[in-house]
Amino acid sequence: MLDLVPLIVAVLALMIGSVLGYFARQTIARQQIGSIEARLEKLTNEAKQEAKEIVIKAKDKATAILEEIKQEEKERHTQLRSAEQKIDRKEQILYQKEGELEKEKKELQAKVVKVKAIEEEIVKLREEEGQKLEAIGNLSVEEAKQEIMAIAERDSKEVILERVKKLEKDGLEELEKRAREIMALAMQRYAASQSAETSSSTVSLPSDELKGRIIGKEGRNIKTLEKLTGVEVIVDETPETIIISGFDPIRRQIAKIALEKLIADGRIQPARIEEAVEAAKNEIGKKVQEAGEAACYDAGIVGLDPKLVKIFGRLLFRTSYGQNVLLHSLEVAHLSAAIAAELDANVELAKKAGFFHDIGKAVDHQIEGSHVEIGKMILSKFNISPEVITTLQSHHGEYPHENLESIIVQVADAISSSRPGARKDTLEAYLKRLKELEELAASFAGVEKAYAIQAGREIRVFVRPEDIDDLATRKLAKSIADRIQEELNYPGEIKVTAIRETRVIEYAR
Repeated sequence: MLDLVPLIVAVLALMIGSVLGYFARQTIARQQIGSIEARLEKLTNEAKQEAKEIVIKAKDKATAILEEIKQEEKERHTQLRSAEQKIDRKEQILYQKEGELEKEKKELQAKVVKVKAIEEEIVKLREEEGQKLEAIGNLSVEEAKQEIMAIAERDSKEVILERVKKLEKDGLEELEKRAREIMALAMQRYAASQSAETSSSTVSLPSDELKGRIIGKEGRNIKTLEKLTGVEVIVDETPETIIISGFDPIRRQIAKIALEKLIADGRIQPARIEEAVEAAKNEIGKKVQEAGEAACYDAGIVGLDPKLVKIFGRLLFRTSYGQNVLLHSLEVAHLSAAIAAELDANVELAKKAGFFHDIGKAVDHQIEGSHVEIGKMILSKFNISPEVITTLQSHHGEYPHENLESIIVQVADAISSSRPGARKDTLEAYLKRLKELEELAASFAGVEKAYAIQAGREIRVFVRPEDIDDLATRKLAKSIADRIQEELNYPGEIKVTAIRETRVIEYAR
């Protein structure tokens, strides 16, 4: 029982403390609410005061803006008034000038009437004077004019002729001077080097011991190379050097490349020679393509068919009177462009026509006809502009000139070919003679190949062994010699060598 008293006291104390704490919290809360309401009231008053001040400032600013707008409007009214006054003054001046112009117009019309009347009177007086003169001299007006002109012509004929001759002479001298200046300027702007073509090439050897291997047993190696390439391989006493002789630059180059390959390889025998010659021909084909592309790049001509470029590249191995035709064509292209620029002609047309003017020479030994006709056929096949073909076709006078550019191309061709050192007539005659010699020998039945060697002093003829026997080969050599003697002109004598070779190939497997 005594143990419950403290517990009861504690519970009562806890309850009393809870009641007192509740009332204390209520009191504190009421105090805090009062404080927050006071602060809110203060903030509200301050906000109202600031709003009043903002409104006042806005009213002041609006008043200032209105005043400014009124001032601007007043100034605009003033400017408009001033502009209206100026327009009024100008209108008054225009009205005044219009009245003056109307007055002048009437005066001019009156003067025109007076002038017409005077002209009519003058015409009437002239007619009367003419009638009087006809009556006095028994001549009409036209007859009198002709008589006066005849008298003047008789009296001044010598003077007129002298003046005309002087004008013609001065004009020709001036034209010739201008033409020389244009050609000199064109040549100065394009001065190309010209390499002289020769009829032989040399191949350097590492040692003279290789000469025997190149000749081969009983000369079979050197004979095979000569037969396949159509050149003469000269092995003389010149140390470490072999000379390749032949008038066709392509053949010489093929033989040289093939021989260099054989020397580098070390295996020199007929089968390897055939392989080397075939490889050399392929390499020459690539060089021809590269030469054509380089020429087109140099001349600035683009968009050509690759086949046409390759045909043009063949001119690298073509000469005309000792002048390289590819370099000559480039030179004519540049000269034509330079002259056309001076004469205000079509520069691109002149350059292109000059570039292609000798393209027929690339295949003129394969196709009958002049190189101009062959060139026209080639260019037409590759869709070159008809204007270019028309321009280049008259560079040798075979066709009439149809435009200024065609004359320019002919002049440029003459400049390039006739300048000192450009051509050699003797070399061209020599090459022509060798070509005729080969063509004559090849015209006989049974002949496979014919090559002129030793500067045209010997012609080697290779016959087809299945068509001609040994006896017929002897007769063929005699027939060729007789034809040469009858049809060709040549110094000294020409040796005809007919070769009949039978080759049998078998494979051991």
